[in-house]
Amino acid sequence: MKAVFIVYNQALTERVDEMLNRLNVRGFTQWKDVMGRGSETGEPHMGTHTWPAMNSATMCMVDDTMAVKLLERVKKLNETAELQGIRAFVWDIEGTV
Repeated sequence: MKAVFIVYNQALTERVDEMLNRLNVRGFTQWKDVMGRGSETGEPHMGTHTWPAMNSATMCMVDDTMAVKLLERVKKLNETAELQGIRAFVWDIEGTV
């Protein structure tokens, strides 16, 4: 099992939700109004006068195969919306209750 943590400009929220629905990813947790700055490129998203954009984040617990599919879809979404920004990170899940 994997945890996929996706961070994205709030402008992409509907597209991320649609991506999860199309892949039939049912379980997730979302956070709104997440601040941050990418490590390579992109503008800070801080919700301030200078940097008004904000991010959202979604975490999904999925099997290994679905994690690969999610990363592929996030990559495709990023290619069509590079200026907004979206990133995904994957962790191994060792156990759940």
